[in-house]
Amino acid sequence: MADMHSKATTEMLEAFSEAWNRHDIEALMSFMTNDCIFEAAAGPDVRGKRFEGTEAVRAAFIQAWTTFPDAHWGQGSHFVCGDRGVSQWTFTGTRADGMRIEANGCDLFTFKDGKIAIKNAYRKDRPLIGPSKS
Repeated sequence: MADMHSKATTEMLEAFSEAWNRHDIEALMSFMTNDCIFEAAAGPDVRGKRFEGTEAVRAAFIQAWTTFPDAHWGQGSHFVCGDRGVSQWTFTGTRADGMRIEANGCDLFTFKDGKIAIKNAYRKDRPLIGPSKS
């Protein structure tokens, strides 16, 4: 996985994205540095909510799947330039109360030694859609 590379690649970001869609926390964390940072799309600060260190980042990643059990990041597009990278995607998910979201977003990455040091998430601010009446 990520530790096989001395520098980040688009293939690494594709594999990272696939791990998100499998809801595979162990695979995700294998791409992250020990001193990793995750800046969430929402939160009280101008940069969203910031999680620092592997345990905090792990818990934040798991919370995404807890909030949206069917969370999926589709239509991925990735690129890497030196120690920076970008993934664009469309997020879809349904909360336990049936409220659903579909919104475009992206992650801006900073890499260190071929792993993700910072994952900074951005997502379009779009209202949740009510449960479908079937």
